[in-house]
Amino acid sequence: MVHGKAVIQNELGIHCRPSAVIVKETQGYPGTLMVRNNETEVDCRSIMGLLSLGLGQGVKVEFTVDGPDEEAMCRRLVELFETHFDFPPQGG
Repeated sequence: MVHGKAVIQNELGIHCRPSAVIVKETQGYPGTLMVRNNETEVDCRSIMGLLSLGLGQGVKVEFTVDGPDEEAMCRRLVELFETHFDFPPQGG
């Protein structure tokens, strides 16, 4: 089991679209992937769980990864949660 920490960098936080990217990147992992914000902990593969954390820019989160290649997966989670997502504007 390994632990990691990240600070949300995205200007709009981890909203629907970044959550979808995180879930897509982690959905095939066979181990445990948990993210914690204060007292609440959710599975990183749950969009609803991620959204429920209300992760705005500057918020600190902690990860727990348990399974194969856990150190590499923990590094990937830090990268994902610290990404400056740049999605094109919606609508037309």
